Parts: sequence; C-alpha cells; structure tokens
Amino acid sequence: MDKVRQLRLAKDAMDRDWADPGLDLDAVAAHAGYSRFHFIRAFKEAYGETPGQYLTHRRIERAQDLLRTADLSVTEICHLVGFSSLGTFSARFKRWTGLTPSEYRTKHVGRGAALIPGCYAMLYAGGFRSGPGVARSNSEEAD
Repeated sequence: MDKVRQLRLAKDAMDRDWADPGLDLDAVAAHAGYSRFHFIRAFKEAYGETPGQYLTHRRIERAQDLLRTADLSVTEICHLVGFSSLGTFSARFKRWTGLTPSEYRTKHVGRGAALIPGCYAMLYAGGFRSGPGVARSNSEEAD
C-alpha cells in the first residue's frame, strides 16, 4: 500500500473518531502501519500539521458549531468534542479562534435560528451514555 493511502486511512480514523477522548496516537499510527514517531513525521510532511494539531483543529471546529447552535454549557461541549479538561479546551480554543468559548458564543449566537435544546444536541451527539451500574439486565426487569 502506498504512503498516501496509509496516511489517508489514519486521517479517516481521526475524522471518524474525533470525539473519542481515548483516541491516541498509537492507535491512529497503527491504522497507517507506522510507529508513532515515523507517523508524526510522515503526517506532517503530507498534511502540514501533526496528527495532534489536526485532531485539535477538528475538535475545535465541531465545538464552534455547537457553540453557535446548541444550548449546552461550555463544559458539556468540551466533553462532547473529546477534551477531558476544560482548561485545555479553553486554552486551545482561544489559541485557534482568538476568543474564549464564551466570547465566541456571545459573538456568534443570534445570527441564525434559535439554539437547539441541549437535550436534543446531547442525544444526537451521543452524550447520554449509561455509566457503570446504570443499565439493568433482563433478569432485573422481570422482578
């Protein structure tokens, strides 16, 4: 398989799984059949940024969309787009857009349709996940 196709497979995996906070460089590099360090060099050569930068930009773009359209808190959006730390999310968001997430929302809300209710946005984005001990088994339901 040629180099570009291997890198494209890895990029497709990042495009598909960008919201997964557990998405790590080793897994993405495995999609391309590279070691992590060789993958970083090859990806940057092909796309002009590292895989980490690409994934961050992808997540920030999705956060921008949610901030404009969904009635969710910044913290909820932070977690929906794959960041596990609100501080990291806010710092990277500001570095990318020049505005904090709250400033971005204030500047861009009201330029279109009403905000989507948070419960619908969370449901669509897969934000409602059952945690340990939440799901009931069939035998419990029969009791």
